[in-house]
Amino acid sequence: MRFATLAFASIVVITATSASLLAKDSKPALPNVVFILADDMGYGDPVSFNADSGCETPEIDALSAAGKRFTDAHAAGSLCHPSRFGLMTGRYPFFYSNNWRVAPLIHDDMDTVPALLQRAGYQTSMVGKWHLGFEDGPDYDYSKMRGGPVDRGFQSYFGIPASTDIPPYYYIKNDHAILPPTEHIEANNTNGWSPIQGAFWREGLIAKNLSLPEVLDRFGTEASTEVERLSNSNLPYFLYVALAAPHTPWLPAEEFKGSGRAGMYSEFVAHVDAVVGRINDAIEKSGEADNTMVIFSSDNGPTWYPEDVERFNHASAAHFRGMKADAWEGGHRVPFIVRWPEQIDGGSSSDALVGFVDMLPTFSEMTGEPMQNASQVNGISMASLIGWPGAKPFDRDRPMVQHHSGKAIRQGDWKLIDGLGSFGFTKPSRVKAEPNGPQGQLYHLGRDPGETENLWDQEPQQRERLLKLKRELTTLKQSR
Repeated sequence: MRFATLAFASIVVITATSASLLAKDSKPALPNVVFILADDMGYGDPVSFNADSGCETPEIDALSAAGKRFTDAHAAGSLCHPSRFGLMTGRYPFFYSNNWRVAPLIHDDMDTVPALLQRAGYQTSMVGKWHLGFEDGPDYDYSKMRGGPVDRGFQSYFGIPASTDIPPYYYIKNDHAILPPTEHIEANNTNGWSPIQGAFWREGLIAKNLSLPEVLDRFGTEASTEVERLSNSNLPYFLYVALAAPHTPWLPAEEFKGSGRAGMYSEFVAHVDAVVGRINDAIEKSGEADNTMVIFSSDNGPTWYPEDVERFNHASAAHFRGMKADAWEGGHRVPFIVRWPEQIDGGSSSDALVGFVDMLPTFSEMTGEPMQNASQVNGISMASLIGWPGAKPFDRDRPMVQHHSGKAIRQGDWKLIDGLGSFGFTKPSRVKAEPNGPQGQLYHLGRDPGETENLWDQEPQQRERLLKLKRELTTLKQSR
């Protein structure tokens, strides 16, 4: 009987010897893992996280009803590429500066979730948006693209290099473009929305075999095919499905028109939800759903302005402040669901402070496979929170960096932002401090999750404690 999927972006293979050891320890078989990552979906979009959502998300909500919701989960950054870097490596992007357009963000000496799981015996596969760079960019040799997924732990890959609003647009199979981008596509915008919302994309080159409205469903088809292929082996698998939606361009299929009350955005969220359902149907059809861990999350917050909340009566970031790119909670607090029927009770929830950087240590503890360069990893294992027998108790005593700039730091209920403003898309991004006013932001999220009361001047002891921790992290960055 095959092992099922684990859903936290990893897959582990079990040998006869390791299986017997697990039986002796009364541990379950290592699961398959299917990690589905939405792109720019807000915490408040799934109904299971926000009962007043203006979106319709029955498939995501079904995952939640059958699994565990994590209500204090955080991406590694508030933008696409730093978030994905942290997910794959367990490291804070704050410590590393690089340009994904010209070089791989993941260096070849960094361990990754798929590399660790492959060492543990898993088949590893990825479908979707990479956005972590390749060597020799941007003038790639499209016939041999190095430094991408198949050089960072994945045995197979189908996807696109970045977002569907960033040219050039083309499909990649393993380490080469299926067809290079040779055609030209004009820029596009949608009346009635901001310049970076709606059916927005930039002008540039596009391959003949790629149509922007078809990308989401193509990923759904490829992911479902991969579930079927990987399930035919005696080995467990890790499948990472990095959807490029509901990131712009918002291009919902006709069947989703009229879904929800947030216009073309909720229509596109409904389309994403349906693709999640297709992938889950493939897992059920494989016969391995009980021991397949399915993880669903989003890479950062939504592109959704305060005026959008008023206009559509839909809070895409729920009751949290801010949006994509921001240091405020709306920028990096994300929906996070783990469904694993053999180990997790359906309809459960956790308010533990967890993050993308915890995935690598979690899979290391579950498989017993050591992390390479473990001292460089910033996350901690959350295996105990997802039901792994004998796992170390989860205790996040260390601070968590919550913005790719390093400006936001969290420990317990206290959060400090070193400066004024959102540090992202919400205006104003930067605010000059007044001589006698607060120089930064300090919030107690337990009492004030919406970050409405700045306690910078009222709580000097907490302020100085967190500033000291931030200085230590900055010093650590400089030493790397």
